[in-house]
Amino acid sequence: MKAGAEPAGSKTYSITQLSEEFSITPRAIRFYEDRGLLHPRRDGQTRIYSQRDWVRLLLILRGKRVGFSLAELREILDLYDLGDGQTEQIRRTLETARGKMVSLERQRQDIDQTIAELKTACTHLESQLLERGIDPHLPLPVPRRRRAGAA
Repeated sequence: MKAGAEPAGSKTYSITQLSEEFSITPRAIRFYEDRGLLHPRRDGQTRIYSQRDWVRLLLILRGKRVGFSLAELREILDLYDLGDGQTEQIRRTLETARGKMVSLERQRQDIDQTIAELKTACTHLESQLLERGIDPHLPLPVPRRRRAGAA
């Protein structure tokens, strides 16, 4: 079957149905269409989305949730039609997912290091306030506003 072709009688969806089902705006769906990720057929001005578009939208939203870029998603989705039983698509998805995990692990290390540095800084600053007889856990006083014209 050619890319985008659907067997007769396949379920179809309007943009409103998809947006309600996936809790996203029609504008988001049109955005994915503009980026070449969805391929509805048209009946005049009406977009008619296929079951294939439904599945692609599901995969797009899952991919976005785990940090895949639109370019990565397009590349992965376009591998569906290679005729290899989706082997290359699965391999590319696995490679991309592993890369995301490595990146997130690095980010987590950076965040953990930053938190440790902030804790050290807070401890030092609290000590300075305590040396001045100020409880570091009390809220900051609200500064008084000066009246206009007062020197």
